Amino acid sequence: MGRLDNKVAVITGAGAGLGKAIAILYAKEGAKVVIADMNMDGAEETIAEITANGGEAVAVRTNVTVEEDIQNMIDTAVEEFGTVDILVNNAGVVDNMYAAGNVPDEVWDRVLAINTTGVMRAMRKVLPIFEEKQAGVIVNMASISGVTGGRGGLAYTASKHAVVGMTKNVASQYGKLGIRCNAIGPSAVPTNITKSLSNPDPFGMERAVAGTNLLNRQGTTEEIANVALFLGSDESSFVNGVVVATDGGWSAY
Repeated sequence: MGRLDNKVAVITGAGAGLGKAIAILYAKEGAKVVIADMNMDGAEETIAEITANGGEAVAVRTNVTVEEDIQNMIDTAVEEFGTVDILVNNAGVVDNMYAAGNVPDEVWDRVLAINTTGVMRAMRKVLPIFEEKQAGVIVNMASISGVTGGRGGLAYTASKHAVVGMTKNVASQYGKLGIRCNAIGPSAVPTNITKSLSNPDPFGMERAVAGTNLLNRQGTTEEIANVALFLGSDESSFVNGVVVATDGGWSAY
């Protein structure tokens, strides 16, 4: 018996990296999974791995900055599997470590649109389903930058602080309806998003990496997925409104 048997999970950004690892683990534990990603080739690769292991999954092209795509993502889950039980807001981008004095408007707008507004819209769409059932789980991918101030660029840090705030707000307002909302705060985990840094802001990068020698090692996508599994399952039934710092103790320094 799997820890997510008979559950339906929607996971954004599940075509690669953390989202893919979470999707594969959720399916292994019995969940039917909706793979939401702009990269359909990556989404199909995730599905192929899930189905090869006997799991069930469908892919839906989703740009989390587009309201209609968010609508279609949730509607697809309901049409294919009958409902939604778990929403994992994983899709996100980095900001090339721009410090406050250097961040361009277009970088600020893009990062906030994906990392913050996209999360809000997905929660807004799924909450009526959860309210009707008086049950549901949201797992938001925050970051260690959502609980500290200097581990990323300004836009990324602001976006992840917003995710933390939204997580606590939803948990406090909807907890009495049987709905839980928690977040994960990873530190350095090698994924496509961390590898996408190009021409980072020299000043912002210099300040953001200060103290990285205190990080014992980098984490793995599987380690983050294990936390997402715990938060998505009934094992965490009394956990609501928290950010699980999954950073190898980095934030303890």
